[in-house]
Amino acid sequence: MEKEVLLKKLGQRIREIRKKKGISQVQLAHSMNKDQQSIQRLEAGNVNPTIYYLHEIAVGLDTTVAELIDIPTSML
Repeated sequence: MEKEVLLKKLGQRIREIRKKKGISQVQLAHSMNKDQQSIQRLEAGNVNPTIYYLHEIAVGLDTTVAELIDIPTSML
C-alpha cells in the first residue's frame, strides 16, 4: 500500500474514533496542546505522525495507539 493511501486511512480511522466519542477537532487539539489545524491535517492524511504523536492522540481520545492503527480491512 502506498504511503499516502495508508496515511489517509489512518486519518479516517482517527476521525471515526473522534466522532464516535463526540469530540470535536478543537476539543481534541486543546487536550493535546495543539491547534485545530494540526488535527485537520492529520485527519486529511497530510501528516506522517510519530509514535509519540499517535500516543498523544490516543490519550486525547481516551483509547490506545493499537486502536488508532487497527484499520478495518473494509477501509483498505
